[in-house]
Amino acid sequence: MNFEKVVFGFFIILAATLNLGFFLGDMANPAHHNVYQFVAAIVVSVIATVLKFGDRTQLGAVHLATSLVADVELIIAAVVWVWASQISASGVTEGVMVQIVSMSGGALLANTVSVVLMVTETLTSRR
Repeated sequence: MNFEKVVFGFFIILAATLNLGFFLGDMANPAHHNVYQFVAAIVVSVIATVLKFGDRTQLGAVHLATSLVADVELIIAAVVWVWASQISASGVTEGVMVQIVSMSGGALLANTVSVVLMVTETLTSRR
């Protein structure tokens, strides 16, 4: 068993599951979306991205691209959340929460593509 591939797969799947856990729930209700789970999703997504930098294959490039998309989506959502909660006078409204969760949904799609690529690569690899 290749320990590097285990760690790689662990972080890819953890990023997707944390993102899914944050995404689920009523989009407009801030009580359904935990900020700590959101931060964990960002941190794990960035770690997964860093792990993908060493792969020089074509599939590795697509893996990296999906991770970069997920990171950008999550970071934009975090900026919106910080802006709304710390700077904006209106705070985190339902409309703002919908924007945050929608961006998280885009990251979830990118994470799903990454997981599908990883499973496909695993199934097609020869010993």
